[in-house]
Amino acid sequence: MAGKKVLIVYAHQEPRSFNGSLKKVAVDELSKQGCTVTVSDLYAMDFEPRATRKDMTSALSNPEFFSYGVEAYEACKKLSLTSDIIDEQKKVQEADLVIFQFPLYWFSVPAILKGWMDRVLCQGFAFDIPGFDDSGFLQGKLALLSITTGGTAEMYSKTGVSGDFRYFLWPLQHGTLHFCGFKVLAPQISFAPEFVSEEERKGMLASWSQRLKTIWKEEPIPCTPPWYFGQ
Repeated sequence: MAGKKVLIVYAHQEPRSFNGSLKKVAVDELSKQGCTVTVSDLYAMDFEPRATRKDMTSALSNPEFFSYGVEAYEACKKLSLTSDIIDEQKKVQEADLVIFQFPLYWFSVPAILKGWMDRVLCQGFAFDIPGFDDSGFLQGKLALLSITTGGTAEMYSKTGVSGDFRYFLWPLQHGTLHFCGFKVLAPQISFAPEFVSEEERKGMLASWSQRLKTIWKEEPIPCTPPWYFGQ
């Protein structure tokens, strides 16, 4: 939709990978709609995933005993976080929709993306206490996880060997995104792209592109335990 701003936080090392293709499809389709699309290509940026005292550029509030959460909160209020964090926070702040594009690592995000979440979504920027869940500071924004898996859809079903895919979405969608106030759109999961035919991969890309055509009309999921775990 013209005038909308989208941030794609992209975590894959190889531009020609299937993740790279999914990212490109999103950039192309959303740009065609007149959206402004920004990509944070974390590996290409050599993004620092470690949360350390180097993230604060001013004096620590308690140099005797280092607490990252406390110091990041203070630095956020004083606008003294390092520039790489502030740059990402600005991109999030300006976005109407944030898409996370990544391969599933151990039922979770790759370390570089976990580090992005740890460092960028700090207290004072993304939430406060109180000031989380429906009152999170990123309320009014949409978030969407676009994930590729090694396992098949069958493996990620309730009766499958890995259990329902919604189980591994709980910490990411509910514990992180919803906590910060995002409205969460249904995930886009491309199951086992490396084990299907070229035709099926093309189909996955086409269905992502198709979905993005009407993405602004979608309703967010009800981000509560029953959606993930049943009644």
